[in-house]
Amino acid sequence: MSVQTEALQSSPASRPGAEFVLALLSSRKALCGVVVVLVIVVCAIASPLLAPYDPSLQSLADRMLPPFASSPEGAFHLLGTDHLGRDMLSRLVYGSRISLMVGLSASLLAGTLGVLLGLVAGYFGGRTDDAIMRLSDVQLALPYILVAMAILAIVGSSLLNIILVLSGTQWVTYARVVRSSVLSVKEQEYVLAARTIGMSNARIIARHVLPNVFAPVIVIATFSVAQTIVAEAALSFLGLSVPPSVPSWGGMLADGRTYIAVAWWLVTIPGLAISLTVIGVNLLGDWLRDYLDPKLRL
Repeated sequence: MSVQTEALQSSPASRPGAEFVLALLSSRKALCGVVVVLVIVVCAIASPLLAPYDPSLQSLADRMLPPFASSPEGAFHLLGTDHLGRDMLSRLVYGSRISLMVGLSASLLAGTLGVLLGLVAGYFGGRTDDAIMRLSDVQLALPYILVAMAILAIVGSSLLNIILVLSGTQWVTYARVVRSSVLSVKEQEYVLAARTIGMSNARIIARHVLPNVFAPVIVIATFSVAQTIVAEAALSFLGLSVPPSVPSWGGMLADGRTYIAVAWWLVTIPGLAISLTVIGVNLLGDWLRDYLDPKLRL
């Protein structure tokens, strides 16, 4: 092997990880998405350090102070206070915990369930495929937000119930996309060769099928996180999410809708937080779709 060939193979651009980072850094769209996502993650992890006040601390003497205002005691409120005198910035920072936890957890559970069902349906086919696809058709026919509202009204609102309900209503996309990819992959020569040498179905799926259908799953997961964040905010707005004592962006919207005519910041600030988070996640997901699509990379 020549020295030039060894240099090319050892160069950072030749390694998949380095190539991914370079492509990420060269895309403004991806960088914007990463910055937004990182800000939300940092806020969620370091909420006690970043929040200037206790998000549940009430002070009726300081109620509905506008942004950049100070209370008579001298406490500065960068984003103002709500109708109970609670600091908006502190509640916004702590509210990122709920949105991020629900978005990631529900997407992970939905992705795991959907990928497993999609693999089984696409690989084995027959009645198994028909049963799973008919179940997904039924799921698609029902508006997921109404299904979530109905289930939560019965079992009660809690963080765990929110995650389980939202994950149970979003597995269909994963299952259908994975199934369609498996139908193509399982006819490839390397899969047929693995069957010929007597490799078990579970091993074929794990070693040869799943790695070749996983790229679209990553893209779906990013968009699913954004969709789940919006769904959680909608349920919080309707009073079907976490208890009112727990700060959440949807709950902040619900609390401020009564005072929107006299205190615009009560709904504008959490609304902007939700919008920016969704835009950031979607930008990152859109870039991942372009990066992982071999046709677009040619």
